[in-house]
Amino acid sequence: MIDPSEINYLIKLLDDPDQEIFNHVHDKLFSLGSEAIDYLENAFGEAFDPLLQERIADLVHEIQFTNVKNDLKLWYQGGAFDLLQGALTINKYQYPDLDEQKIINQIEDIKRDVWLQMQYQGSPVEQVKLINHIFYNIHGFSGNTTSHQDPQNSYISQVLESKKGNQISLAIIYSTVAQKLDIPVYGVNLPQHFILAYVDETRESEFESGILFYINAFNKGLIFGRRDVDMFLKQLGLKAESQFYEPCSNQDIIRRILRNLISAYEQLGSTDKVRELNELLEIVSE
Repeated sequence: MIDPSEINYLIKLLDDPDQEIFNHVHDKLFSLGSEAIDYLENAFGEAFDPLLQERIADLVHEIQFTNVKNDLKLWYQGGAFDLLQGALTINKYQYPDLDEQKIINQIEDIKRDVWLQMQYQGSPVEQVKLINHIFYNIHGFSGNTTSHQDPQNSYISQVLESKKGNQISLAIIYSTVAQKLDIPVYGVNLPQHFILAYVDETRESEFESGILFYINAFNKGLIFGRRDVDMFLKQLGLKAESQFYEPCSNQDIIRRILRNLISAYEQLGSTDKVRELNELLEIVSE
């Protein structure tokens, strides 16, 4: 059991000028993990000393960042089966108080709206056109073309709120909705772009792996074929490797989100965030 009076006493010692005392107090509070956060945040609101406020804020962030690292490690080592859970873990890096259930409910709402209009078992193209109608026309999602480098584009919670995101965040929400409806849509790790593939091995296809066609979630769910990917790679001067055409792993997608965030924060000059996000990238690259 945690003794509140002991925690509050320790917090008051965080501004002690003696480094040895500070280190001991810091380590003791840090060892309490999430249970110490409410006490620390309350103390922050009551503190007038700038040094004490700074040390409280640093300690809260340290505990929260450690939680994100541990959660990401568990997700990765557990097989990375749930893509949305991986994205929510990254989301908690910037928004540690994230209400995960709220995000899940928002995605369920989109899924329900699609399901209610699925009158019959339509063709793959008809299924995608219906998702497109609900996703872009009814719920109003679109690619953020004006502030494409904004890190907020990579956080699912912010994309669901603003209805604007980058290629990968929109694709994650789109494919999650589709898969909840048993529609086989998966991410493809195309260089300088991220697209989706409709995969059905029971139907005839010109592709390997049963890919029927591709979907551009950033461009209102535009449907296109293999030749368009060929042309895109040719424009980039890249060879047509199978990894650019086939669905990628959930680990690949999370690594790409992290690289996007690292790039965005580098442009903003946020060196601390770049360093921490590189730590997260290392966890999913082992």
